[in-house]
Amino acid sequence: ELLHPHSHFGSRPFGPDSCGGVEVLLATMGDFTIRTRKFKQNPLLGRKQFVCDVVHPSLANVAKKDLATKLASMYKVHDPQCIQLFGFKTQFGGGRSTGFGLIYDNLEKMKKFEPHYRLKRAGMASDKAGPGRRAKKDIKNRRKKVRGKEKAKVAGSKK
Repeated sequence: ELLHPHSHFGSRPFGPDSCGGVEVLLATMGDFTIRTRKFKQNPLLGRKQFVCDVVHPSLANVAKKDLATKLASMYKVHDPQCIQLFGFKTQFGGGRSTGFGLIYDNLEKMKKFEPHYRLKRAGMASDKAGPGRRAKKDIKNRRKKVRGKEKAKVAGSKK
């Protein structure tokens, strides 16, 4: 009989058939339930909006992608990319999270009304092209040091 090396009581067995195995963890993985509250239709912005409560007693947290696929099946959404989830906070003690969700009618409405940072997070918007913050400051300061027509030369040469 195997005994756990750190147990204070020498009576508890520790082996593959005891409760500490990985098999129990794999059986309960992916168990979570979603409840929506304060559900509103927002026709001016072309979306449905709601507070999303997730109960996940066996998981530390649930990925937003998993939540989006489950919400898509619940509300019969044709494209799970139209679903935006954000602002999730886990309750103290775990097992329950609350956040906010938006389901857009189509991707055009989403691109029109969603903030740029959330579009970037969803992989729909690209980064701005051009010189970075530091490069712009360097050009500006170099331009201060010259007079007249050289200002345009300094600015143009480094772009």
